[in-house]
Amino acid sequence: MDLFVGLDVSLASTAICVVTAAGKVEKEASAASEPEALIEFLHQLSGRAAAVGLEAGPLSQWLHKHLTEAGFETVLMETRHVKGALKAMPIKTDRRDAEGIARLLQMGWFRPVHCKSVSAQEMRALLGARKSIHQAVINLELSIRGTLRNFGLKLGKTSKARFEARIRELTAGNPLLEVATDVVLKARAELRRDLAILERHLRDHAKSDPVCRLMMTMPGVGSIIALTVKSAIDDPDRFRRSRDIGPWAGLTPRREQSGQRDVIGQITRAGDVGLRTALYQAAIVMLNRGRRNWLTAWALRVSQRRGRKCATVALARRIGIVLHRMWRDDCEFRFTRAEATAVRAA
Repeated sequence: MDLFVGLDVSLASTAICVVTAAGKVEKEASAASEPEALIEFLHQLSGRAAAVGLEAGPLSQWLHKHLTEAGFETVLMETRHVKGALKAMPIKTDRRDAEGIARLLQMGWFRPVHCKSVSAQEMRALLGARKSIHQAVINLELSIRGTLRNFGLKLGKTSKARFEARIRELTAGNPLLEVATDVVLKARAELRRDLAILERHLRDHAKSDPVCRLMMTMPGVGSIIALTVKSAIDDPDRFRRSRDIGPWAGLTPRREQSGQRDVIGQITRAGDVGLRTALYQAAIVMLNRGRRNWLTAWALRVSQRRGRKCATVALARRIGIVLHRMWRDDCEFRFTRAEATAVRAA
């Protein structure tokens, strides 16, 4: 007898619901959120576990890896899809969520999520650490600016290198303000040193990675953006067409149609926020500072019709598409459309 198992995973425990192919609840239980406990439970089932489903979350990729290695057909389910389906339940509990996941799995009404490789997860952890430290530096600088503004001390425009000297210049002669800003400046200096170490490590890794070196031939794409794109996509073959990158990154317009009503709104903002941000940053650099190429010319034509902001978003989407195609075809960026067409024809 084929069974469909739904797992509602939390940090300490996991609610489990087992449903038959006919939709009957076979068994409900709870186990520790550890691979060993879940595998032991699945082995004790009276029938064959045709599929095990769990919502994508912090522990899901780790559990997915161990359950798959144990021989179970494990599916990661798209979070927003699962949340939308479970909204119909008037009472929300972990037990009911597990049952809902099992029924979605049994009906096949779900969207699977790619489980990233261990190397991609490690790189994303490193990029996440860099982002956290960078944001902490910005928060400290904003905190100092706000503190000094209360005393009429305006920092004004200054570079990162001159920031500390400018603060000490403004607080000179005021012992209490000197003490208040000194500790924050020391923390900022330490964080900036750690940030420089992380960025150097990321640059070295990008230079040694053939895929990243390939992506960095495109103007506007540096080591951080290349590593972000590579770790987010992970496996280029999981996309049948390169143009699927746009909707997956949330860079296509939202559409809501019902009868005579058809509204096309702003971009969906679905998917990976880090990837979407990286592609948008690459588009800004390409439009304003990068070497002119056929993509820039295309974006400038869009800008004349739709405005600069729409053109930047459109360019970000197209950069993602081109980077995926470069990875698939193992070819460098071509600066003219004639060169790009010649490569595709060959």
